[in-house]
Amino acid sequence: MLPIQLLREETEKVITGLEKRGIPNASDKVAAIIETDDARKQAQLVANDLQAKANAASGEIGKLMKEGNKDAAEALKAEVSVLKEQIKAADDLMKQKEAEIAELLVLLPNVPCYVVKAGKSAEDNEIMSTWGEIPTLHADAQPHWELIKKYDIIDFELGVKVSGAGFPFYKGKGARLQRALINFFLDEAMKAGYMEVQPPIVINKESGYGTGQLPDKDGQMYYATEDELYLIPTAEVPITNMYRDVLLKPSDLPIKNVGYTPCFRREAGSWGAHVRGLNRLHQFDKVEIVQIRQPEESYTALEEMSEYVQGLLQKLELPYRVLRLCGGDMGFTSALTYDMEVYSAAQQRWLEVSSVSNFESFQANRLKLRCKTEDKRNYLLHTLNGSALALPRIVASLLENNQTPEGIKIPAALIPYTGFDIIN
Repeated sequence: MLPIQLLREETEKVITGLEKRGIPNASDKVAAIIETDDARKQAQLVANDLQAKANAASGEIGKLMKEGNKDAAEALKAEVSVLKEQIKAADDLMKQKEAEIAELLVLLPNVPCYVVKAGKSAEDNEIMSTWGEIPTLHADAQPHWELIKKYDIIDFELGVKVSGAGFPFYKGKGARLQRALINFFLDEAMKAGYMEVQPPIVINKESGYGTGQLPDKDGQMYYATEDELYLIPTAEVPITNMYRDVLLKPSDLPIKNVGYTPCFRREAGSWGAHVRGLNRLHQFDKVEIVQIRQPEESYTALEEMSEYVQGLLQKLELPYRVLRLCGGDMGFTSALTYDMEVYSAAQQRWLEVSSVSNFESFQANRLKLRCKTEDKRNYLLHTLNGSALALPRIVASLLENNQTPEGIKIPAALIPYTGFDIIN
Protein backbone atom coordinates (compact mmCIF):
# COMPACT_ATOMS: atom_id res chain seq x y z
CA MET A 1 0.00 0.00 0.00
CA LEU A 2 1.28 3.45 -0.87
CA PRO A 3 1.88 5.71 2.16
CA ILE A 4 -0.29 8.82 2.21
CA GLN A 5 2.92 10.79 2.79
CA LEU A 6 4.22 9.64 -0.62
CA LEU A 7 1.06 10.86 -2.33
CA ARG A 8 1.48 14.25 -0.67
CA GLU A 9 5.22 14.73 -1.11
CA GLU A 10 5.68 13.12 -4.56
CA THR A 11 2.27 13.64 -6.12
CA GLU A 12 3.46 13.94 -9.72
CA LYS A 13 5.68 10.86 -9.42
CA VAL A 14 2.74 8.82 -8.17
CA ILE A 15 0.40 10.08 -10.88
CA THR A 16 2.99 9.44 -13.61
CA GLY A 17 3.60 5.94 -12.28
CA LEU A 18 -0.09 5.09 -12.15
CA GLU A 19 -0.53 6.41 -15.68
CA LYS A 20 2.28 4.07 -16.82
CA ARG A 21 0.08 1.26 -15.59
CA GLY A 22 -2.86 2.59 -17.55
CA ILE A 23 -4.84 3.50 -14.44
CA PRO A 24 -7.73 5.72 -15.60
CA ASN A 25 -8.19 9.12 -13.93
CA ALA A 26 -5.02 8.63 -11.87
CA SER A 27 -4.80 12.34 -11.05
CA ASP A 28 -8.40 12.40 -9.78
CA LYS A 29 -7.84 9.29 -7.65
CA VAL A 30 -4.76 10.76 -5.99
CA ALA A 31 -6.49 14.12 -5.49
CA ALA A 32 -9.48 12.40 -3.86
CA ILE A 33 -7.22 10.66 -1.34
CA ILE A 34 -5.35 13.86 -0.48
CA GLU A 35 -8.64 15.76 -0.16
CA THR A 36 -10.01 13.10 2.18
CA ASP A 37 -6.82 13.24 4.22
CA ASP A 38 -7.19 17.03 4.44
CA ALA A 39 -10.67 16.49 5.88
CA ARG A 40 -9.25 13.96 8.36
CA LYS A 41 -6.57 16.41 9.44
CA GLN A 42 -9.14 19.19 9.87
CA ALA A 43 -11.35 16.94 11.99
CA GLN A 44 -8.32 16.07 14.11
CA LEU A 45 -7.47 19.74 14.60
CA VAL A 46 -11.04 20.46 15.63
CA ALA A 47 -11.03 17.53 18.04
CA ASN A 48 -7.71 18.64 19.56
CA ASP A 49 -8.92 22.23 19.95
CA LEU A 50 -12.17 21.14 21.57
CA GLN A 51 -10.31 18.77 23.89
CA ALA A 52 -8.02 21.60 24.98
CA LYS A 53 -11.05 23.76 25.76
CA ALA A 54 -12.70 20.90 27.66
CA ASN A 55 -9.54 20.27 29.69
CA ALA A 56 -9.23 23.95 30.57
CA ALA A 57 -12.90 24.14 31.54
CA SER A 58 -12.62 21.01 33.69
CA GLY A 59 -9.72 22.55 35.56
CA GLU A 60 -11.72 25.75 36.09
CA ILE A 61 -14.67 23.79 37.48
CA GLY A 62 -12.49 22.53 40.33
CA LYS A 63 -11.42 26.03 41.23
CA LEU A 64 -15.00 27.33 41.21
CA MET A 65 -16.15 24.53 43.47
CA LYS A 66 -13.37 25.29 45.95
CA GLU A 67 -14.43 28.96 45.92
CA GLY A 68 -18.01 27.94 46.63
CA ASN A 69 -19.27 29.29 43.31
CA LYS A 70 -21.50 26.29 42.64
CA ASP A 71 -23.78 27.96 40.07
CA ALA A 72 -20.85 29.00 37.87
CA ALA A 73 -19.35 25.51 38.22
CA GLU A 74 -22.59 23.86 37.14
CA ALA A 75 -22.87 26.17 34.13
CA LEU A 76 -19.32 25.28 33.14
CA LYS A 77 -20.11 21.57 33.55
CA ALA A 78 -22.90 21.99 31.05
CA GLU A 79 -20.47 23.62 28.62
CA VAL A 80 -18.02 20.72 29.08
CA SER A 81 -20.81 18.27 28.37
CA VAL A 82 -21.54 20.05 25.08
CA LEU A 83 -17.82 20.09 24.27
CA LYS A 84 -17.59 16.33 24.85
CA GLU A 85 -20.40 15.75 22.37
CA GLN A 86 -18.62 17.96 19.86
CA ILE A 87 -15.35 16.10 20.49
CA LYS A 88 -17.08 12.77 19.85
CA ALA A 89 -18.55 14.09 16.62
CA ALA A 90 -15.10 15.30 15.48
CA ASP A 91 -13.52 11.96 16.49
CA ASP A 92 -16.20 10.04 14.60
CA LEU A 93 -15.62 12.17 11.51
CA MET A 94 -11.88 11.62 11.79
CA LYS A 95 -12.35 7.83 12.01
CA GLN A 96 -14.75 7.94 9.08
CA LYS A 97 -12.19 9.77 6.96
CA GLU A 98 -9.46 7.36 8.02
CA ALA A 99 -11.63 4.46 6.86
CA GLU A 100 -12.35 6.20 3.56
CA ILE A 101 -8.62 6.81 3.00
CA ALA A 102 -7.84 3.14 3.71
CA GLU A 103 -10.53 2.03 1.25
CA LEU A 104 -9.12 4.30 -1.45
CA LEU A 105 -5.44 3.52 -0.81
CA VAL A 106 -5.94 -0.25 -0.88
CA LEU A 107 -7.19 0.01 -4.47
CA LEU A 108 -4.09 1.83 -5.72
CA PRO A 109 -1.34 -0.39 -7.16
CA ASN A 110 2.35 0.18 -6.54
CA VAL A 111 4.19 2.95 -8.34
CA PRO A 112 6.51 1.46 -11.00
CA CYS A 113 10.26 2.01 -10.85
CA TYR A 114 11.42 4.87 -13.06
CA VAL A 115 12.95 2.43 -15.61
CA VAL A 116 9.60 0.78 -16.27
CA LYS A 117 8.08 1.84 -19.57
CA ALA A 118 4.45 2.71 -20.08
CA GLY A 119 2.46 0.01 -21.86
CA LYS A 120 -0.88 -1.74 -21.99
CA SER A 121 -0.08 -5.44 -22.38
CA ALA A 122 2.58 -8.12 -22.82
CA GLU A 123 3.19 -6.84 -26.33
CA ASP A 124 4.79 -3.74 -24.82
CA ASN A 125 7.29 -5.62 -22.62
CA GLU A 126 11.03 -5.14 -23.24
CA ILE A 127 13.26 -8.08 -24.20
CA MET A 128 16.40 -7.66 -22.09
CA SER A 129 18.37 -10.77 -23.08
CA THR A 130 18.12 -14.26 -24.61
CA TRP A 131 20.05 -17.48 -24.00
CA GLY A 132 20.40 -20.83 -25.73
CA GLU A 133 19.53 -22.23 -29.11
CA ILE A 134 16.00 -23.15 -30.12
CA PRO A 135 16.02 -26.90 -30.79
CA THR A 136 15.15 -28.39 -34.15
CA LEU A 137 12.70 -31.24 -33.59
CA HIS A 138 12.28 -34.38 -35.62
CA ALA A 139 9.48 -34.63 -38.17
CA ASP A 140 7.01 -36.44 -35.92
CA ALA A 141 7.48 -34.15 -32.90
CA GLN A 142 4.37 -33.49 -30.82
CA PRO A 143 3.19 -30.94 -28.25
CA HIS A 144 3.36 -32.02 -24.62
CA TRP A 145 -0.35 -32.78 -24.33
CA GLU A 146 0.14 -35.55 -26.88
CA LEU A 147 3.44 -36.73 -25.39
CA ILE A 148 1.98 -37.21 -21.92
CA LYS A 149 -0.65 -39.54 -23.36
CA LYS A 150 1.89 -41.39 -25.48
CA TYR A 151 4.10 -42.13 -22.47
CA ASP A 152 1.25 -42.26 -19.91
CA ILE A 153 2.92 -39.88 -17.45
CA ILE A 154 0.20 -37.25 -16.81
CA ASP A 155 -3.55 -37.91 -16.86
CA PHE A 156 -5.91 -34.97 -17.36
CA GLU A 157 -9.02 -37.08 -17.84
CA LEU A 158 -8.54 -38.80 -14.50
CA GLY A 159 -8.09 -35.38 -12.93
CA VAL A 160 -11.42 -34.25 -14.41
CA LYS A 161 -13.10 -37.34 -12.97
CA VAL A 162 -11.75 -36.83 -9.46
CA SER A 163 -11.56 -33.02 -9.19
CA GLY A 164 -12.32 -31.15 -12.40
CA ALA A 165 -10.48 -29.52 -15.28
CA GLY A 166 -7.04 -28.18 -14.44
CA PHE A 167 -6.21 -30.77 -11.74
CA PRO A 168 -4.10 -33.45 -13.47
CA PHE A 169 -2.70 -36.68 -12.04
CA TYR A 170 1.05 -37.24 -12.44
CA LYS A 171 1.96 -40.91 -12.82
CA GLY A 172 5.07 -43.05 -12.97
CA LYS A 173 7.98 -41.17 -14.50
CA GLY A 174 5.78 -38.07 -14.69
CA ALA A 175 5.41 -38.05 -10.89
CA ARG A 176 9.11 -38.77 -10.44
CA LEU A 177 10.00 -35.91 -12.78
CA GLN A 178 7.86 -33.56 -10.68
CA ARG A 179 9.57 -34.66 -7.48
CA ALA A 180 12.99 -34.45 -9.10
CA LEU A 181 12.41 -30.85 -10.22
CA ILE A 182 11.16 -29.81 -6.78
CA ASN A 183 14.18 -31.34 -5.03
CA PHE A 184 16.58 -29.91 -7.62
CA PHE A 185 15.16 -26.40 -7.21
CA LEU A 186 15.23 -26.60 -3.40
CA ASP A 187 18.78 -27.91 -3.31
CA GLU A 188 19.99 -25.20 -5.68
CA ALA A 189 18.31 -22.50 -3.58
CA MET A 190 19.92 -23.74 -0.39
CA LYS A 191 23.32 -23.74 -2.12
CA ALA A 192 22.61 -20.07 -2.95
CA GLY A 193 22.04 -19.22 0.73
CA TYR A 194 18.26 -19.53 1.02
CA MET A 195 16.75 -21.10 4.15
CA GLU A 196 14.07 -23.67 3.36
CA VAL A 197 10.66 -23.32 4.99
CA GLN A 198 7.57 -25.45 4.52
CA PRO A 199 4.64 -23.06 4.93
CA PRO A 200 0.89 -23.71 5.24
CA ILE A 201 -1.07 -23.79 1.99
CA VAL A 202 -4.05 -21.93 3.44
CA ILE A 203 -4.00 -18.33 4.65
CA ASN A 204 -6.32 -16.01 6.53
CA LYS A 205 -7.65 -12.74 5.20
CA GLU A 206 -4.99 -10.68 6.97
CA SER A 207 -2.23 -12.57 5.16
CA GLY A 208 -3.89 -12.09 1.78
CA TYR A 209 -4.17 -8.38 2.51
CA GLY A 210 -0.57 -8.17 3.74
CA THR A 211 1.02 -9.23 0.44
CA GLY A 212 -1.58 -7.55 -1.76
CA GLN A 213 -3.61 -10.48 -3.08
CA LEU A 214 -6.63 -9.00 -1.32
CA PRO A 215 -8.69 -7.26 -2.38
CA ASP A 216 -7.01 -7.20 -5.82
CA LYS A 217 -7.25 -10.94 -6.60
CA ASP A 218 -10.13 -11.96 -4.37
CA GLY A 219 -12.06 -13.65 -7.18
CA GLN A 220 -9.01 -15.55 -8.42
CA MET A 221 -8.40 -17.46 -5.18
CA TYR A 222 -10.20 -20.51 -3.84
CA TYR A 223 -12.01 -19.69 -0.61
CA ALA A 224 -13.14 -22.04 2.17
CA THR A 225 -16.21 -20.19 3.43
CA GLU A 226 -16.75 -22.25 6.58
CA ASP A 227 -13.30 -21.43 7.97
CA GLU A 228 -12.73 -18.14 6.12
CA LEU A 229 -9.42 -19.36 4.71
CA TYR A 230 -7.94 -19.02 1.23
CA LEU A 231 -5.91 -21.60 -0.68
CA ILE A 232 -2.61 -19.94 -1.53
CA PRO A 233 -1.95 -18.75 -5.11
CA THR A 234 1.81 -18.85 -4.41
CA ALA A 235 4.19 -19.61 -1.54
CA GLU A 236 5.13 -15.92 -1.57
CA VAL A 237 2.05 -15.21 0.53
CA PRO A 238 2.64 -17.39 3.62
CA ILE A 239 6.43 -17.00 3.50
CA THR A 240 6.35 -13.19 3.34
CA ASN A 241 3.64 -13.09 6.01
CA MET A 242 6.03 -14.81 8.41
CA TYR A 243 7.32 -11.27 8.92
CA ARG A 244 3.99 -9.46 9.28
CA ASP A 245 4.02 -7.09 12.29
CA VAL A 246 7.71 -7.90 12.86
CA LEU A 247 10.34 -5.34 13.85
CA LEU A 248 13.71 -6.55 12.57
CA LYS A 249 17.23 -5.40 13.38
CA PRO A 250 19.80 -4.57 10.68
CA SER A 251 21.76 -7.63 11.82
CA ASP A 252 18.79 -9.84 10.86
CA LEU A 253 19.19 -8.90 7.20
CA PRO A 254 19.28 -10.01 4.49
CA ILE A 255 16.53 -12.59 4.89
CA LYS A 256 16.43 -15.25 2.16
CA ASN A 257 13.76 -17.96 2.28
CA VAL A 258 12.77 -20.69 -0.16
CA GLY A 259 9.72 -22.91 -0.02
CA TYR A 260 7.91 -25.50 -2.08
CA THR A 261 4.11 -25.59 -2.12
CA PRO A 262 1.26 -26.57 -4.36
CA CYS A 263 -0.44 -23.42 -5.65
CA PHE A 264 -4.11 -22.88 -6.42
CA ARG A 265 -5.63 -20.42 -8.87
CA ARG A 266 -9.16 -20.33 -10.16
CA GLU A 267 -8.05 -18.73 -13.45
CA ALA A 268 -11.66 -17.78 -14.11
CA GLY A 269 -12.34 -17.03 -17.76
CA SER A 270 -9.20 -18.77 -19.05
CA TRP A 271 -9.76 -20.70 -22.25
CA GLY A 272 -8.26 -21.33 -25.68
CA ALA A 273 -5.17 -22.98 -27.13
CA HIS A 274 -2.81 -20.88 -24.98
CA VAL A 275 -4.03 -22.64 -21.83
CA ARG A 276 -4.05 -26.18 -23.22
CA GLY A 277 -2.38 -29.02 -21.34
CA LEU A 278 0.12 -27.86 -18.72
CA ASN A 279 0.14 -24.27 -19.93
CA ARG A 280 -2.35 -23.21 -17.26
CA LEU A 281 -3.67 -25.23 -14.33
CA HIS A 282 -5.83 -24.68 -11.26
CA GLN A 283 -3.33 -26.59 -9.10
CA PHE A 284 0.38 -26.67 -9.77
CA ASP A 285 3.69 -27.04 -7.94
CA LYS A 286 6.15 -24.21 -7.48
CA VAL A 287 9.33 -23.43 -5.60
CA GLU A 288 9.40 -19.80 -4.48
CA ILE A 289 12.26 -17.60 -3.30
CA VAL A 290 11.60 -14.60 -1.04
CA GLN A 291 13.99 -11.92 0.16
CA ILE A 292 13.69 -9.07 2.65
CA ARG A 293 16.32 -6.40 2.13
CA GLN A 294 17.42 -2.93 3.11
CA PRO A 295 15.87 -0.37 0.71
CA GLU A 296 19.24 0.64 -0.76
CA GLU A 297 20.06 -3.03 -1.55
CA SER A 298 16.81 -4.22 -3.07
CA TYR A 299 17.52 -3.54 -6.74
CA THR A 300 20.92 -5.22 -6.51
CA ALA A 301 19.12 -8.18 -4.93
CA LEU A 302 16.57 -8.19 -7.77
CA GLU A 303 19.33 -8.51 -10.36
CA GLU A 304 20.92 -11.32 -8.32
CA MET A 305 17.59 -13.17 -8.14
CA SER A 306 17.10 -12.77 -11.88
CA GLU A 307 20.57 -14.19 -12.56
CA TYR A 308 19.90 -17.05 -10.15
CA VAL A 309 16.70 -18.08 -11.95
CA GLN A 310 18.48 -17.82 -15.29
CA GLY A 311 21.14 -20.14 -13.90
CA LEU A 312 18.48 -22.77 -13.17
CA LEU A 313 17.18 -22.57 -16.73
CA GLN A 314 20.71 -22.90 -18.08
CA LYS A 315 21.29 -26.03 -15.99
CA LEU A 316 18.07 -27.45 -17.42
CA GLU A 317 19.38 -26.59 -20.90
CA LEU A 318 16.23 -24.66 -21.78
CA PRO A 319 16.46 -21.69 -24.19
CA TYR A 320 14.96 -18.62 -22.55
CA ARG A 321 14.56 -14.88 -22.74
CA VAL A 322 14.28 -12.22 -20.04
CA LEU A 323 11.58 -9.56 -20.26
CA ARG A 324 11.21 -6.37 -18.26
CA LEU A 325 7.49 -5.86 -17.89
CA CYS A 326 5.80 -2.64 -18.92
CA GLY A 327 3.54 -0.75 -16.54
CA GLY A 328 0.34 -2.29 -17.86
CA ASP A 329 1.54 -5.89 -17.55
CA MET A 330 3.03 -5.74 -14.04
CA GLY A 331 1.39 -7.24 -10.99
CA PHE A 332 -0.56 -5.00 -8.61
CA THR A 333 2.16 -4.94 -5.94
CA SER A 334 5.28 -4.81 -8.11
CA ALA A 335 7.61 -1.87 -8.69
CA LEU A 336 9.74 -3.79 -11.21
CA THR A 337 9.31 -7.30 -12.62
CA TYR A 338 11.45 -9.52 -14.81
CA ASP A 339 9.73 -12.43 -16.53
CA MET A 340 11.68 -15.45 -17.73
CA GLU A 341 10.14 -17.25 -20.69
CA VAL A 342 11.34 -20.57 -22.11
CA TYR A 343 10.85 -21.52 -25.72
CA SER A 344 8.46 -24.40 -26.31
CA ALA A 345 9.68 -25.94 -29.57
CA ALA A 346 6.60 -28.02 -30.34
CA GLN A 347 4.20 -25.15 -29.64
CA GLN A 348 6.62 -22.70 -31.27
CA ARG A 349 6.08 -20.00 -28.69
CA TRP A 350 7.48 -18.58 -25.48
CA LEU A 351 6.07 -19.71 -22.13
CA GLU A 352 6.45 -17.70 -18.93
CA VAL A 353 8.04 -19.84 -16.21
CA SER A 354 9.15 -17.24 -13.67
CA SER A 355 8.45 -13.73 -12.46
CA VAL A 356 11.01 -12.02 -10.24
CA SER A 357 9.78 -8.82 -8.62
CA ASN A 358 10.84 -6.01 -6.31
CA PHE A 359 7.89 -4.62 -4.37
CA GLU A 360 9.96 -1.95 -2.66
CA SER A 361 8.07 -0.97 0.54
CA PHE A 362 4.57 -1.58 -0.88
CA GLN A 363 4.05 -4.95 0.83
CA ALA A 364 6.06 -3.94 3.89
CA ASN A 365 3.72 -1.01 4.49
CA ARG A 366 0.73 -3.37 4.52
CA LEU A 367 2.61 -5.94 6.59
CA LYS A 368 4.01 -3.36 9.02
CA LEU A 369 7.39 -4.97 8.35
CA ARG A 370 10.00 -2.59 9.68
CA CYS A 371 13.60 -2.32 10.76
CA LYS A 372 14.78 -0.64 13.94
CA THR A 373 18.09 1.21 14.09
CA GLU A 374 20.22 1.96 17.15
CA ASP A 375 18.80 5.48 17.34
CA LYS A 376 15.31 3.90 17.69
CA ARG A 377 14.21 5.07 14.24
CA ASN A 378 11.87 2.64 12.48
CA TYR A 379 11.60 2.39 8.69
CA LEU A 380 9.97 0.09 6.14
CA LEU A 381 12.00 -2.65 4.49
CA HIS A 382 11.79 -3.90 0.89
CA THR A 383 10.38 -7.29 -0.11
CA LEU A 384 11.18 -9.34 -3.22
CA ASN A 385 10.10 -12.69 -4.55
CA GLY A 386 10.53 -14.96 -7.54
CA SER A 387 9.41 -18.26 -9.02
CA ALA A 388 12.37 -20.62 -8.90
CA LEU A 389 10.63 -22.31 -10.56
CA ALA A 390 7.00 -23.00 -11.47
CA LEU A 391 6.80 -26.60 -12.69
CA PRO A 392 4.01 -27.00 -15.28
CA ARG A 393 5.51 -25.01 -18.13
CA ILE A 394 9.02 -26.18 -17.25
CA VAL A 395 7.76 -29.75 -17.62
CA ALA A 396 5.96 -28.87 -20.86
CA SER A 397 9.13 -27.38 -22.33
CA LEU A 398 11.36 -30.23 -21.12
CA LEU A 399 9.05 -32.79 -22.71
CA GLU A 400 8.72 -30.95 -26.00
CA ASN A 401 12.28 -29.71 -26.45
CA ASN A 402 13.95 -33.01 -25.49
CA GLN A 403 11.77 -35.41 -27.45
CA THR A 404 13.48 -37.81 -29.82
CA PRO A 405 12.20 -40.82 -31.82
CA GLU A 406 13.53 -43.00 -28.97
CA GLY A 407 11.91 -41.05 -26.14
CA ILE A 408 12.26 -37.91 -24.05
CA LYS A 409 15.78 -37.27 -22.81
CA ILE A 410 16.33 -35.92 -19.29
CA PRO A 411 18.82 -33.03 -18.83
CA ALA A 412 22.07 -34.12 -17.17
CA ALA A 413 21.47 -31.94 -14.08
CA LEU A 414 18.23 -33.79 -13.33
CA ILE A 415 19.36 -37.39 -13.81
CA PRO A 416 20.70 -37.75 -10.23
CA TYR A 417 17.24 -36.71 -9.05
CA THR A 418 15.06 -38.72 -11.47
CA GLY A 419 17.11 -41.90 -11.43
CA PHE A 420 16.53 -42.31 -15.17
CA ASP A 421 17.85 -40.53 -18.27
CA ILE A 422 14.95 -41.05 -20.67
CA ILE A 423 11.17 -41.35 -20.69
CA ASN A 424 10.14 -44.04 -23.15
